[in-house]
Amino acid sequence: MTRPLGRVDWPPAPITTERLVLRASEARDRAAFIDLLASPEVHTYLGGPRPRDELDRAVPEVPGRQPGLFVIDFDGAMIGMVKLDRHDAESPGHIRPDIGEAELGYLFLPEAWGRGYAAEACAAALDWFADALPGTSVVLRTQTANERSMRLAARLGFTEVERYEAYDAEQWFGVWSPVTPSG
Repeated sequence: MTRPLGRVDWPPAPITTERLVLRASEARDRAAFIDLLASPEVHTYLGGPRPRDELDRAVPEVPGRQPGLFVIDFDGAMIGMVKLDRHDAESPGHIRPDIGEAELGYLFLPEAWGRGYAAEACAAALDWFADALPGTSVVLRTQTANERSMRLAARLGFTEVERYEAYDAEQWFGVWSPVTPSG
């Protein structure tokens, strides 16, 4: 269940990093969204891909138009997405409702893997989030078997809260807290 992130102006101005642009979704991104959702590699730890013919019918002309969802653009083309949603305390795996008001999620096309784009994009999205909703922590859940996501969580500064079993696999639950200036 997706719930909006408090009172945030959306979409924000595009966020530019060294190599990427984080922006709102556009009609030209539809094919890449379908590729992301239909990819067996992308969905190895997410319950499997969705059928492409189903996605062709279901994905709107401008997919992903929701507060907190950034398209990751490299050299004019979508290579992935980063999403910050208000975390639903009733969702499976939200074992610590006292921690984290928002949850970070991300998907990248396999051809973008291994180049540091996920770390760059997620760090920029977290910086934006810290400015938009100061003092709000963010949670991240991933399967411990997903070594890439485990490394990314560590690189982004997420701290392990606990591990638990769900979906027939060990899951990792971590939290990121924005750095607040002292004094």
